[in-house]
Amino acid sequence: MTEKPDKKLSILHALAEMLEAPTPEKITTAALAARLGVSEAALYRHFPSKARMFEALIEFIENALMTVIGKIAAEEPSGLKQAELMLAACLRFAGKNRGLSRLLVGDVLIHEHPRLSARIQQLFDRIESSLKQALRIAVVQGELPAEHDCAAHADLLLCHLHGRLMRYVKSGFALDPLALWAAQWPMLQR
Repeated sequence: MTEKPDKKLSILHALAEMLEAPTPEKITTAALAARLGVSEAALYRHFPSKARMFEALIEFIENALMTVIGKIAAEEPSGLKQAELMLAACLRFAGKNRGLSRLLVGDVLIHEHPRLSARIQQLFDRIESSLKQALRIAVVQGELPAEHDCAAHADLLLCHLHGRLMRYVKSGFALDPLALWAAQWPMLQR
């Protein structure tokens, strides 16, 4: 009974490794099966489609990021510090998970089922909501002025996240998403 989750996990691990290639190529089930040394039929015994494989990776990303963001919101009293830690956590996650950062950017999903891109967008919407809530807390705490536009600020932070992820992926993973963070955060928090 424990064999099935292990097989699923090895399939997802191999898929994530294939996404780490610095030159993006369309990932096919045939190439994935060859990498694992199994038949395509063996893949389909564990996942009904390639889209479901990507969906499982997206679910992993969602769980990982939203768990960390939730923990930051629960444990860090400062709203501004919450926003900083949330954004840095997302960037750090991407830096440690190169293949998954390619999923976050969405370039590998262009020819896949549209629900996958929608799911990534939902994740970014959740991150933006968390940032917005942290900024609202910062306003209440007096860390930001009472008239501060938290929605615009959260949007700016999300745009920064998108941009850093895109640069990281497009550089073939050479440009660290957290490069210049110490200099950039003071500018972003204003």
